[in-house]
Amino acid sequence: MSVPDFQTMMLPLLKLTEDQQKHTVPECVKLIEAEFQLSETEREERVPSGKQRKVYNRVTWACTHMKKAGLLEYPQRGTISITSRGLALLSSSPDKITTRLLKQYPEYRDFISATQAEETLSTNADDTLQSPEEAIGTLAEKLNLQLADDLLDILYKNSPAFFEQMVVDLLLKMGYGGYDEAGQVTGQTGDGGIDGIIQEDTLGLDSIYLQAKLWGKGVNVGRPEIQKFVGALMGRGASKGVFITSSGFSPSAVEYAKSITQAKIVLIDGLKLAKLMIQYDLGVSIRDAIHIKRIDSDYFEMI
Repeated sequence: MSVPDFQTMMLPLLKLTEDQQKHTVPECVKLIEAEFQLSETEREERVPSGKQRKVYNRVTWACTHMKKAGLLEYPQRGTISITSRGLALLSSSPDKITTRLLKQYPEYRDFISATQAEETLSTNADDTLQSPEEAIGTLAEKLNLQLADDLLDILYKNSPAFFEQMVVDLLLKMGYGGYDEAGQVTGQTGDGGIDGIIQEDTLGLDSIYLQAKLWGKGVNVGRPEIQKFVGALMGRGASKGVFITSSGFSPSAVEYAKSITQAKIVLIDGLKLAKLMIQYDLGVSIRDAIHIKRIDSDYFEMI
């Protein structure tokens, strides 16, 4: 038989984790190879780029979808384990697990809608709905969303000091700061709510002040935190401030930041932060590149 699609792999992989132990991706791959009696040729079959085995690629995607639905978690890099939700699903003895079934979970529906990729995820999707370029763009967006989620998972496990340095590095990567060593971390006890400063010119005549909050998922930064930050800016006579968090902001915090007229306050939540890290190549590297070519009409006009 051929390498099964990632949806077909999901139930066997979830059953593997039913023992509530940690399992590595190579373990998962071996299970799928044995479960579906893949031949040596099928085991070595590659994705179009040639850089990854197809069975490995599909196993990782199966795990990703179940993680997004809250059935699996990643206790550490390269390992998976089952959650209470995953155990509950197995107790209902499902015949199979598909993306349609996963849509019963709100977190998974959010994941799908965030990329507007429901058509792509459906095995019955009409291939004519999108051009190849559009389909590639949709998939790239989905890959970046997964990468953003992975970046945030890593950030949560680091220290506040690391997070403060990272946001300074990001602003410098984005082009703020007019010279070498333009950014500095200032976060410490008694810092007055300022964790970093970016000098926009060599003489330091214009500066951007930073606040960095490494908070967990679901713990939104409220209006009081923004008020403290604004107070710290006013105390320094500053006119530019960027408040960056790994979590999110409450509606009242967002509205308050917009209402400030004495200074320009920019709020960056966890998802936007991760997307900026990807855009400016901070903490990420290129794994694969696809070159889409077109006719060079200029060349043919010369002949």
